[in-house]
Amino acid sequence: MTRRVLPYRVPGEGVIAASAWTLATDDGEIVLPEALPDWDYHMDLRLRRTVRVDLDRTRSESGLPAETELMLTAVWTATGSNLSGPAQHMRLTGAGVTVTDLEVHLAGADLGGLLLIDTALVLADRRSDARPSSPRRAGSVLWSDRQSLRLQGDAPQFPMAVIDFGKTSFPDDAAWHLQISGRLENATMGSLLLLVNERNVVTTSAFENAGKPRPVDRVVLSAVYADTARIMVEHALGNDEFAEDADFPDGSLGATLLSLFDQLFPGQSIKDIRLRQRQSPALFASDLQAAVKMFEVS
Repeated sequence: MTRRVLPYRVPGEGVIAASAWTLATDDGEIVLPEALPDWDYHMDLRLRRTVRVDLDRTRSESGLPAETELMLTAVWTATGSNLSGPAQHMRLTGAGVTVTDLEVHLAGADLGGLLLIDTALVLADRRSDARPSSPRRAGSVLWSDRQSLRLQGDAPQFPMAVIDFGKTSFPDDAAWHLQISGRLENATMGSLLLLVNERNVVTTSAFENAGKPRPVDRVVLSAVYADTARIMVEHALGNDEFAEDADFPDGSLGATLLSLFDQLFPGQSIKDIRLRQRQSPALFASDLQAAVKMFEVS
């Protein structure tokens, strides 16, 4: 015999109130925007918000005993790196109204793509004495909200490192080099690596200033983006497995290349673009230059 489990009670509106997440910048704190187009993997994020909880009303309206302990938690997920983790946990006890500051420090190397931050008020411990209509399992969500932050615009984002090309097989005077390795089914984060030559002061400075780029930095970053996009598209077109009907796993190199291709050549088939590249490389190069909008001022 199957027993029907009814939804448990949760507090009404106004019992839990949360401020918007704020982002710490060089110029002070700002309300978390929808996107950070100049973000890169060297940029860590410091976020903060305040959550006000009426503990008495929360317990009463959820049908919980007055001594029930609750947990305020924040969890982050980054679609670009396929990583996630707990940001902060705060156990809430006592009575009355409590005001809690959540502060989150996220390493840029762990992020990428769309950053999702989930805040929730949950039941801290299992309640075996709970009423049938009340939450009883540890982790039962009484309230939650989600905020998102896009960390990359049209440009692909992936790990990078600044090294001395003089100690490698790369030309000493090259400014950067994009490494692509592995099969299209492999994870993007392990397949791409942008190497920047520390001897090239103009390029390294552009990446150091990516958060607040100067005009010259924007030009350099635009050139890097155009070149990396070209290398990625050419790598994709040179692989016969790269096709419209291919089914690559989420977060894989193939999925990333398909997404980039669709951004650069919307409505055009891979077959047609591959044929154009092989028959007229110069025209293809111009098409790609136009697609990435090189040196365009946003």
